[in-house]
Amino acid sequence: MSPSTPRKRLSREESQAQTRARLIDTAQQLFVTNGYGGTSIRDIADWAGYSQGAFYSNFASKEEVLLELLRGHMEAEAAQLSNLVDSGGRTPEQILGDLESWAATLNNDADWCTLSIELQLHANRSPTFALEYQTVWDAHRAGLGRVIGKLFATLGRTPPAEPEELAAAFMALTHGLALQRVAGRPDPSGRLILVFLRGLIASAGLPDTAPGADPQPALPA
Repeated sequence: MSPSTPRKRLSREESQAQTRARLIDTAQQLFVTNGYGGTSIRDIADWAGYSQGAFYSNFASKEEVLLELLRGHMEAEAAQLSNLVDSGGRTPEQILGDLESWAATLNNDADWCTLSIELQLHANRSPTFALEYQTVWDAHRAGLGRVIGKLFATLGRTPPAEPEELAAAFMALTHGLALQRVAGRPDPSGRLILVFLRGLIASAGLPDTAPGADPQPALPA
């Protein structure tokens, strides 16, 4: 029997990244199951298989882990949307179709819906956390605003309001529907967001064109 291939030894940076990721994943599971207030740093460290010292080597507090969860979720969402609205030779209706497919999965993650409630509750209770929480939301709103601006430009339409204002409205709709989610019932979030988006696009004006320029094509219904 040939000797087994030796396992690659992780570098210090790789090992720390692995520890950090495991602590974040464990914290999310415990926050969802026990609530933020019902989860201690000792719980997170123990369930992840580390010491409290390992926790403090990566995070200053539970709040920092909560913010990291929020930031990671929002950055991933913004990246997905940015990729979806890149035309890549697709027609306007194909772009909207891809957005519709993405929206159909919105709020399907019941754990994230529960965690979003925990985030909001803690922001209401902790002024210092609320400031950091708002900073992450502001960054997400700006990112989504850029995506919305790109989408309207790709479709040859002029947004009916500032892209960041539209982003704030969609974020409020999504967050509100997530908070109202009832277990066992279909979640209408994605469908309603696309209904509103299509309505905004249909009512949006065409940009001014230079004399003699070809008019912008009509958006398919």
